[in-house]
Amino acid sequence: MFATGSLARRIERAEASLIADAVESAMRRRADARGFAIRIRGGVAGFAGPESPMNKVAGLGFDGVPDEQELAAIEAAYDERACPVHVELSSFAEPAVGRLLTRRGYELIGYENVSGLALDPDLEQTMLPDGLGIVRVGEADAAAWLDAVVAGFLHPDTYDGLPSHESYSREAAERSVEDMAGTRNFERYLARRGGVVLGGASFRTFEGVAQLCGSATLPEHRRQGVQSALLRFRLAEAARRGCDVAVVTTQPGSKSQQNVERSGFSLLYVRAILRFAGERRGS
Repeated sequence: MFATGSLARRIERAEASLIADAVESAMRRRADARGFAIRIRGGVAGFAGPESPMNKVAGLGFDGVPDEQELAAIEAAYDERACPVHVELSSFAEPAVGRLLTRRGYELIGYENVSGLALDPDLEQTMLPDGLGIVRVGEADAAAWLDAVVAGFLHPDTYDGLPSHESYSREAAERSVEDMAGTRNFERYLARRGGVVLGGASFRTFEGVAQLCGSATLPEHRRQGVQSALLRFRLAEAARRGCDVAVVTTQPGSKSQQNVERSGFSLLYVRAILRFAGERRGS
């Protein structure tokens, strides 16, 4: 799959929508969340509560360059909540945005890969490994799905690449996963063998983009094809929902990146992770 500016714009718009929806979900679930989703030049600055992975600015650089006042207002909102400002900036974004951020004191702290796969509307489910079953999660399986995804999230694979710039407590991870599960068009799936939970996964659809997220295999069941099976299953489901592209975000050099490339995904672009390092926020 070949990356274009138009495709990157669609994907970043979907990411900004996910952040805004997750903030709304957090505010419905927790009266003290103090959440906000501030629209800024086609992107969004989100805060969903302490330690949340949704606390970031996404989608900048596709609808003009923000001015100093806009950025100052966002920085103040995060500062009021004692939260650092993290910006995820696509390599397709206007370079002037990056120049503005670095001039204001933002520093580069990492990268993430955005990979994509064109979906065929006639894509069919492939055979699952012997004994493996995947089901869409309803209320009866919600707790098992949450436990599986959070446990996998807190025990990442080792890999030959840069360490993640993120780390979260179990409580924060659970809150974040539940916030995402409360967003529009979000679907959850659970993998079992012989009644034993192996892992869980999810995806969200937005304007023909299937965002694959929340996928994890429990540590004791890794290297058994569970992750690949969950991936293939969701691709077929996303195609049935009318999506023409599936997208996944991974750490460079990670096992997840290797898995998606083996499944036909192409690296579309990179996001630079920038953190505000001004006097008010320190580190």
